[in-house]
This record gives sequence, structure tokens and C-alpha cells, in this order.
Amino acid sequence: MPATPLASAVTIPVASLVTAQQAPVLESAVLPLREYLLTALTAAAITFLLTGPVRLAAMRLGAVAWPRGRDVHATPMPRWGGLAMLGGVLGGVLLAYQLPALRLAFDYSDEVVGALIAVVVLGVVGALDDRFELDAITKLAGQTTAAGLLVLAGVQWVTFWIPWGGGGSGISGSFLILGETQGVLLTVVLTVALVNAMNFVDGLDGLAAGIGLIAATATAVFAIGLVRANGNDPSAYSPALLAVVLAGACLGFLPHNFNPARIFMGDSGSMLIGLLIAAATTTASGRIVPTDGTAATDVLALFAPLLAGAAVVFVPLLDLLMAVVRRTRAGTSPFSPDKMHLHHRLLEIGHSHRRAVLLIYLWAALLAFGAVALALIADPFFVLCVVGIGLVVAVLASAVPRLRTPR
Repeated sequence: MPATPLASAVTIPVASLVTAQQAPVLESAVLPLREYLLTALTAAAITFLLTGPVRLAAMRLGAVAWPRGRDVHATPMPRWGGLAMLGGVLGGVLLAYQLPALRLAFDYSDEVVGALIAVVVLGVVGALDDRFELDAITKLAGQTTAAGLLVLAGVQWVTFWIPWGGGGSGISGSFLILGETQGVLLTVVLTVALVNAMNFVDGLDGLAAGIGLIAATATAVFAIGLVRANGNDPSAYSPALLAVVLAGACLGFLPHNFNPARIFMGDSGSMLIGLLIAAATTTASGRIVPTDGTAATDVLALFAPLLAGAAVVFVPLLDLLMAVVRRTRAGTSPFSPDKMHLHHRLLEIGHSHRRAVLLIYLWAALLAFGAVALALIADPFFVLCVVGIGLVVAVLASAVPRLRTPR
């Protein structure tokens, strides 16, 4: 079907798209969970082993973060941890290509290869910035180029499910098809926003790596759920593969980066996390193919790509939005640094470095896994109750220093 401009977007009944969108499925219904796990562990091991040599190289070549007024660390710290993470991602994907089931992800689409090319390009830009402090415009150009490479590889928002216009039995829903230009712009804008959000949140030891691990793991769980929902369709393997290798890379780097850190991931790492999460959530969009037999109570599952994706990146995107509004109101550039991010505020009210990081982990995990559970578990009331209790605990834990302050 030809692309349609967003202003005159068309809605296609769900039932008419089922046959066209479903790809041949594997005869075996067994999910490749062991292969995903092996890929993640391989990425973690490679990242862990590469971080030491990368740390020495960063110190010798001058890729060092010198303490500034807005920084929390007080001693010079080597950067380029993102290069070790990039090595872990590449190693994990290379292994996946050798595995019989996951290799099908490369046969059905160019999404994984395109994401790797984009990650390498952005990794080079980040490594140069870690060493030479590139200006904001140059970094933005690199981020936009990487997002464009994703689009060229087919990683692009194309359809949204909306709960009206179906006109049939079962679910009364339809797909909103974006025009080509609108789909490209939406993908690029969301990717660049997420890359910068992860870059902004990288302010405490282990913070970006931990949030990346949580976000990637939640995305992987959701994407594997999509594989299962699509009858083990190999065309749905790509989102989970991108997510598991990112989760492995973050896991392998975290022992070196958790407080007290011995190395920073730098922009080469934080932008890698943002780009791969964007690629995984974008490729997951539209993978659920509903039928007339889908119950009306399953509407939430059809919103899952948007719901899970938004929750996974909520904390870094909220921090980014607050920073842009704060700096714009102050009459400064949205990219100008300050010391008023979420993690800085937690430190100001009396939390220790580690406690502040763990609290942000808790918030991120509640939102990300809560949304994924809503999409995959049949009893939304139970999920909402558990998440609600978790949110109460998180609020109380965040407010502990103020509650202890004498009046």
C-alpha cells in the first residue's frame, strides 16, 4: 500500500491486515531462550574483559574526565567505557549470527545489521567527544546521521493501532498508517531524543549503565513476549536480539562503573545505550498482529509497543524534558550543563551516592517492568496493585532524608 500523509492517514481494519503482515513461522514452537541468554552472557563477558584494556588506553591517550563544578567525582576519571560496551555488543551479535535460530533474524530483515552500523558510527562520534569535547552541533549531526542509518535499514515507525474503525466482530480497531515522510521524521526525532536523554542521565557512578540494563532487560522480556505472541515468527527476533546484547553489555560494564567507579562510559557509552533502546523499541512496534478472535479485553496488549517503550525510557526522558524547560526558562542553551538533574536533586536532599543511584534504579524498574507486565500478564488488576505498592515504597524511600529532618 502506498504511503499516506499523516494529515490524511488511512485506517485499515485489523482483519484485513492479518494475512498480509504475518510471515511464515517456524515449525517448532520452542522459543530460542537459551540462544538469547547465551548471546547476552557473551556480550557481558566481552564487555567485562575489554573494559580494563580500554581504561588503560583512555588514560594513555588523554580520554579523561577532569573534575568540573557540576561533576560529582573529585579525581580524574578515564572515559571510553562505551568502546568496551560496543565490543561486547558486536561480539554478542556475531555469536547470534552463528546460532541456528537467531541467525534467522538476519535472513528476515536488515534491522540488526543497520543498527550495528548506526551504533559504530555513533560510537566513533562519542569516542571523539570523550577525547576532544566536540561542540553540541557536531554531536547532534552525528546522532541524526545514526538515526538516519536506522531508517535506511528499515528501523522505522510505520503503523499505530487505534481502538476504532474496525467495523468487525471481536476488537473494533484499526491501524493508522503513517506516510513515509512522517514515519522517518518521527523515528529520527524519537531516536535523537532518547540518545540525548541517556546522555543527560549519565551523572552518577553506575547510573546510566544500570538504567540501560533495566531498560534493555524490560525491552527484551517484552520483545520475547512478542515472539511468542507471533507464533515464534523469526521476523520478530530482531527487537529481542538488540535488547539482549545491550543488556549484556551494560551488565558487563556495571562492575567497573558502580560506585566507586574506575572508569566512565562517556558519551560513547550513553549514546550507544540510547540508540540501541530506540532501535529495539522501534522494531518492536507493530509486531503484534491481532485477529478477529482477540478479546476486547486485550486492547492493552495492542498498545504495548507504545506503553512499554514509553515506560522503559520514562526516567531519562523526564530528566531531559525538565532540563530543557529549566535551561530555556533561564535563557540558556538546552544543551548547557548544570547541576540540577534528578540524581543531583536526590543528593541535595540527603541521599548518599549509592542510595541515589539505587532509588533511580527502583523507579525505572517499576515503570519499565510494570508496563511490560501489563502487556504480557492477563490480570491487569494484580499488576497494577503490585506496581502501586512498589510506587508507594519508592516514594517513601525517596523522601526518607526529609522525613528524618527535624522540624
